[in-house]
Amino acid sequence: MQDKLDLYTDYLLSSFGQTSATGLSRLVDGEITHDSVTRFLSVNEFTSKTLWQKVKPLIRKHESEDACFIFDDVIIEKPYTDENAMVSWHFDHSKSRTVKGINMLNAFYHTKNKDSDEALRVPVGFELIMKTVLFCEIKTKKEKRQSPVTKNELMQQMIAQAIHNQLKFKYILADSWFASAANMRFIKKKKKFFIFDMKVNRKVALTEQNRNQGHWTRIDKIDIPDNTPTKVWLKDLEFPLLLTKQVFTNKDQSKGVRFLVSNDFSLSDDDFTTLYKKRWSVEEYHKSLKQNAAIAKSPTRIVKTQCNHIFASIMAYVKLEKLKFSSKLNHFAMKSKIYLAANKAAFNELKLLKTNFLSA
Repeated sequence: MQDKLDLYTDYLLSSFGQTSATGLSRLVDGEITHDSVTRFLSVNEFTSKTLWQKVKPLIRKHESEDACFIFDDVIIEKPYTDENAMVSWHFDHSKSRTVKGINMLNAFYHTKNKDSDEALRVPVGFELIMKTVLFCEIKTKKEKRQSPVTKNELMQQMIAQAIHNQLKFKYILADSWFASAANMRFIKKKKKFFIFDMKVNRKVALTEQNRNQGHWTRIDKIDIPDNTPTKVWLKDLEFPLLLTKQVFTNKDQSKGVRFLVSNDFSLSDDDFTTLYKKRWSVEEYHKSLKQNAAIAKSPTRIVKTQCNHIFASIMAYVKLEKLKFSSKLNHFAMKSKIYLAANKAAFNELKLLKTNFLSA
């Protein structure tokens, strides 16, 4: 019998609607019962440590010294599921409002060694945000939830664990949400480099004298040339940074401005662009989890089974990433190929039914 995790991830990749234990049992003509699938999801306890153990052989094959370690979170919307410690309300920056769902922080690895034509892009860690602390908001008198540990604290724990696991990487990439002085200080202490996007209201000084005198200016108000890395001092941080102001044109032809900082003073503006562009791979990862690996398609409402379903979806993504190297197709092209094959099978089944009906 095929390993249950392997079977379940195959099921997630070949499904195009809601997934369930009964659905998998029917798909394999009862070779595995729906009770067996339910036990698989409810008895096991898959964690970030399990993920590392699963992807470690693949990582070791592709890792490189100048790889990038990327952090970002994603919200898996669950509007109709009862609220609990895992399914809660989170602020979605893409929608500028709170949404009900599961918030997952991801540690994502982007590497390309000299022997490969393709970059390997896989998760090496994840943490589901558990809001286990209940409190009453004085102003609204509404009961709310919060996590006892922040995402920035989780990020630091995940970096420390990756270093302990001897994961090879040079740069840590993240958006402005993770660009705290504490994170920068922590990463520098670990002898790694970071590249962070910065909010325009962060304050800096252009000279050490201004820094010592407390003369701070908002990043969007300082007079520095475009696309020219400049040494600055960030408020609340004791060491200098390299800041670059990048002006770009959006799809609607409007102008955009981005400020990136790093503790690597050897970077040119092109280096900033090339390296930070790799951060987009984690956004593609989130998209693939939702569209190709059915991460939001499980009807289960129990925390443990939902956690294990999410882990299986992550492993389904890893399976697609492995297949990418042999098939020479991206994740979405592979999913489209599966969908076309399913459509052809359904079309042929319909022709058979019609033939049987007409001959009866």
